Amino acid sequence: MENSKIKIGIVDDDLLFVQLLENYINNNERFEIVLTSTSGHHFLYESDTDLPDILILDLRMANGDGLEVMSALSQKNTETRIIVLSSFYRRSFMGQMLKMGAHAFLPKEIEPEKLSEVINAVYHHGHYFSDEQVEVMRTQLSSKLPEFHSFSKDSLTEREVDVLRLVCHQLSTKEIADTLFISPKTVETHKTNLMIKTCVKNMAGLVIYAVQNNIVNASEIVLLDK
Repeated sequence: MENSKIKIGIVDDDLLFVQLLENYINNNERFEIVLTSTSGHHFLYESDTDLPDILILDLRMANGDGLEVMSALSQKNTETRIIVLSSFYRRSFMGQMLKMGAHAFLPKEIEPEKLSEVINAVYHHGHYFSDEQVEVMRTQLSSKLPEFHSFSKDSLTEREVDVLRLVCHQLSTKEIADTLFISPKTVETHKTNLMIKTCVKNMAGLVIYAVQNNIVNASEIVLLDK
């Protein structure tokens, strides 16, 4: 309904930032904060049934980053629109943000009034991208997307590291599932998330990443007999 308030959620691990943003947004009669979370994992666990109209999402968080949240929401039948608001804003990431399902991508230094404008635009029109961002995306999406180097090995979850180590030991999806007592579908999801976070294209790339980042020792990698 046109007269109803826009329901907004905030997921950011900076508690002070969340509180300040919540206070500002609640002062706008068109907006209503319906949930806040300082953890991507907590948000996904708690919000299965009642998602907001707009989700303001940080990109880098210690416990469930923005990529994980976007990936999970993309698999759900939800109309929630995502505004990525990050101190790690880079124009070169625009194409990948669009591909991941973001409806807007903004720096945290944005003026509060401008953020209100973006929220309205995303709610009513489905997205907000400036002319400059559109030009950047046009270039990126017409060629190879730039690699996303924002995440270090410390951003991988414990279960993702477990899967990565087993990949390095050349276990199949079913064998990894049996070892970790999870479903093969969950294993494939972890593999996809690993490739997104590490910016590699295949399983060989994951092995190289694991060695370079000391997740596994090269001497521990199992090679198949010829």
